[in-house]
Amino acid sequence: MILPGVFERFAEKTPVPVMARAAIEYALSASALDQLFEDHADEQYTRTLLFSSVFDLMSLVVTGSFKSLSAAYQDREESIPVSLTSVYNKLQGVEPSVSAGLVRHTAQRLLPVQRQVKGCREPWLASYRVRVLDGNHLAATEHRLAETRLEAAGPLPGLALVLYEPEADLVTDVVFEEDGHAQERSRLDDVVERLRARDLLVADRNFCTRKFLLDLIARGCFFAVREHALLAWEPAGKVRRLGRTEGGRLREQRVLIRNDEGEAVYLRRVVVELDEPTRDGDAFVAVLSNLPQEDADARAVARLYRRRWTVEHAFQDLAVALRSEIDTLCYPRAALFGFAVGLVAYNLLGAVKGALRGKHGEEKVEALSAYYLADELAGVSRGMMVAVGEEEWRVFGKMSPEAFAARMCEWATKVRLERFRKHPRGPKKPRVKRRYDPAHPHTSSARILQLRKAK
Repeated sequence: MILPGVFERFAEKTPVPVMARAAIEYALSASALDQLFEDHADEQYTRTLLFSSVFDLMSLVVTGSFKSLSAAYQDREESIPVSLTSVYNKLQGVEPSVSAGLVRHTAQRLLPVQRQVKGCREPWLASYRVRVLDGNHLAATEHRLAETRLEAAGPLPGLALVLYEPEADLVTDVVFEEDGHAQERSRLDDVVERLRARDLLVADRNFCTRKFLLDLIARGCFFAVREHALLAWEPAGKVRRLGRTEGGRLREQRVLIRNDEGEAVYLRRVVVELDEPTRDGDAFVAVLSNLPQEDADARAVARLYRRRWTVEHAFQDLAVALRSEIDTLCYPRAALFGFAVGLVAYNLLGAVKGALRGKHGEEKVEALSAYYLADELAGVSRGMMVAVGEEEWRVFGKMSPEAFAARMCEWATKVRLERFRKHPRGPKKPRVKRRYDPAHPHTSSARILQLRKAK
């Protein structure tokens, strides 16, 4: 495969944006995007504006190439056959099923590549497919709806329940809800439908309901879910004290919950008595699980739940490195689509990190900052797309997983990891109460430095 010299110069000097842009073409070519829209849309249809064009505009905003959708539109206006108003109208009608299908399709395309580049992390638990479930209420938007302009309350545009596969570092599915005030539990039936036998679900106590746990068992799934105080269970065995584990003392007990017919369903209750209370003041953490003892002892169950925080890190990367929650998108479907594009961008960065993991090792890649990776992507992409025409990128959409993985590995060897290292700050110092002199509301920095020098 012969690519122009300018392409190879970008690949040599700035391989991360090249890897991300090639991953977009491989996973989400224009034809694939438009077909995805046709497969999942029930209410909308394509007249003049293609779904692939809407995705391109939103991706430019999410990745930071442009500050707003309007700015991205002005840059691409010649290639978009409709007005900006029509673009916003299209966004306002993108159905949640289309947005969820977009995330699911991207993960399905990238999973084989992650395996080919040996970019998956060490298994959390052998022979199980671990999936971490967490919810995210999208942040309040600006008061752009006429009915909200006199209200102090922030308008909430929606809710997302995310299924994350930590070993592959990919968000593999999502459930969207347009009602921003809806409870996360209201969409758990949709979550169960997205799971298959021998999936191992790790989740926080918000999802610990009797019905949900029973539905998971009926589905052939396994779980390690933090216990909710309102869940009714009965002891079915003695408490066994098992010594210490990371963070506290460990004990386990066999318990039961009852189904609608009153029949007993037995679970394991693993409790860590914490050395230090949590931020909420909890002195212990209890995890309910149906994992067989021979596959996971109490320490393994407790460790599974502790590692759940990886999905929190994923949400932090979405918030800090990517603009996935755009406060100007007040219509729920538009806001949820923006969040879906953010999840897609996270997966593309996950594919880049997977190739780096395969070449440089997991420990070095875990020390990389998603913020610096995204900043490199935003800073280079605009110029790169001008210098390298779209026709040069289309070749990656036709590649097999094996061929594309080989190219990703080739580019990964050229990445200087030290450019993207995290720089964790130390502990925050307590805030000092400042003095205020009404007679002197301002001070001169130059005079302060002169006095310091004199001393």
